[in-house]
Amino acid sequence: MKLTIETFTVHKKFPLQISRGTTAQTTNIWLRIQEDGVEGWGEASPFSLEAGIKKDTEQLVEELHQIAPTLEAYHPLERQKIEEILQQVQLSSSVRAAIDMALHDWLGKKVGLPLWRLWGLDPSRIVPISVTVGINSPAGARQRVRDWQQMMAVKILKVKLGNPEGIEADRAMLLAVREQAPTAKFTVDANGGWSLDDAIRMCQWLKTQQVEYVEQPLPVGEESKLAMLSDASPLPIFVDESCRTSRDIPRLADSVKGINIKIMKAGGLSEAIRMIHIARACGLQIMFGCYSDSSLANTAMSHLAPLADYLDLDSHLNLIDDPFRGANLTEGRLLPSDRPGLGVEYCGSDS
Repeated sequence: MKLTIETFTVHKKFPLQISRGTTAQTTNIWLRIQEDGVEGWGEASPFSLEAGIKKDTEQLVEELHQIAPTLEAYHPLERQKIEEILQQVQLSSSVRAAIDMALHDWLGKKVGLPLWRLWGLDPSRIVPISVTVGINSPAGARQRVRDWQQMMAVKILKVKLGNPEGIEADRAMLLAVREQAPTAKFTVDANGGWSLDDAIRMCQWLKTQQVEYVEQPLPVGEESKLAMLSDASPLPIFVDESCRTSRDIPRLADSVKGINIKIMKAGGLSEAIRMIHIARACGLQIMFGCYSDSSLANTAMSHLAPLADYLDLDSHLNLIDDPFRGANLTEGRLLPSDRPGLGVEYCGSDS
């Protein structure tokens, strides 16, 4: 098979601030795999799980160029052999995600079926997506909610907390968001921005604000404190940065109620499926999230969306120049199409 690698830069309509910093644009990778007259597409986007630790796009591109000659000796149907190779080589999870995504897209196109049909899933089970409000002043947060409300019927808001100014700033922002969207459901993501004491206080207060769950309240490396927090919290605790792959789930299962699966963090759809099955076996709930991904990666996850309890696949909705068109936003739900494979189309950088 032949691999084609190119980059594209996407800009956010509204920069997103979380506890670890602010993102206004990213340069992602578009991977294309060709064989038998069929072309499969994948995406890799850079991300960080901890402050100051991030592989940039140039490093991801270099990894793809290094592995490409080895992969080109195989056919896209030789997935088991390809996965063994990827396990032997120290590749970034975003690079593995792009390769795995492209192989799935190729297979769906080869047999003429969308992935959700290949997996026997039911799109009617797909829940509405949440849309994200980054850390901001109360006035800025209200305006960000108004921006979302002008774009779509907002049903669920994911509010980023963990403000460096402290939990009082977090409370003021959440109250402002609630005032602007009184009928919406709310979830909170602290991105590891709280201490254990602050997390306990905030979870108790957030319960009075009808928040549904709290995601990643404690920093990476403090997983031993999650059980104590869960015991003290009246709200379910989900983990994101602390849960990268299926191997992390068993050690976390007794301390939390759910996990956030992201295709870039997991390393592809194959690993995302493993994470879903292991999480269910451990009695955990599942949400899907994203980084600065375009419609290409978010559409890939939409094919697995019937298996998720919560969906936070909104990054492409905040892009000025998303070059792809894929899953359709219908009444707040991100629905994959009947087109083969991922069902993603390229529409240029000015879309």
